[in-house]
Amino acid sequence: MLLTDRTAIVYGAGGSIGGAVARAFAAEGAHVHLVGRTRATLEAVAADLKDAEVAVVDALDEAAVEEHLAGVGDVDISFNLVTRGDVQGAPLTDMPVDDFLRPVINGVRAGFLTARGAARRMAERGSGVILTLNSGSAHGSPMMGGTGPADAAIDTLVRNLAVECGPRGVRAVGLWAAGVPETFTVEKLSAVNPAIDEAAVQGIVDNLAGMRLTHRNPTLAEVAATAVFLASDQAAGITGTFVNVTGGMVLR
Repeated sequence: MLLTDRTAIVYGAGGSIGGAVARAFAAEGAHVHLVGRTRATLEAVAADLKDAEVAVVDALDEAAVEEHLAGVGDVDISFNLVTRGDVQGAPLTDMPVDDFLRPVINGVRAGFLTARGAARRMAERGSGVILTLNSGSAHGSPMMGGTGPADAAIDTLVRNLAVECGPRGVRAVGLWAAGVPETFTVEKLSAVNPAIDEAAVQGIVDNLAGMRLTHRNPTLAEVAATAVFLASDQAAGITGTFVNVTGGMVLR
């Protein structure tokens, strides 16, 4: 197994992608800490795992993040998948400033706090991997509100972490994963774009597939398998970059 005896923290483990990644990490031998703001969703993921712990932590709360890390001890893998409060579906010229800035501020704050805390501990031991995920929208995605700027900030954070922490044995890597259909529900999408119904969801899925070089949408299993690889020693030469799991929808 690729992650035997590794300790992994998955922030946002109660979400669709977070849960899939946590399950994949556990299947490869990792001891997984499931972290998020809603105990019920975290415990639903934990029920599928033999070696997992649940903690309710707000990744935007510096003291809470540090307190949890102190309780975990040694960390080998830290993966940030927390939601940012993105609002989409409206032109930038019609968007309230708070809706635009929320994903930027939340995304950078959570990404920084979780990565900083993990990197400090990893650097002391001379090894570790910091992972994150975004949609790869930094290079221009219309009607996406603050998503593109938020992704751009996280992309830069990952690269700077890799530069600074690499000499101390810590890798920083990201994944671009956009529009995984298994994560789509009317409830979830309407939180981002209120003008969503069942027909709109299916239309989005079909449209996304047509935008990809593969002409098919990536699956949760594929995203999770990529995360496992990047967290493992098999990816020891990969840092300071993002791995494209969008099926070629993003070409940067």
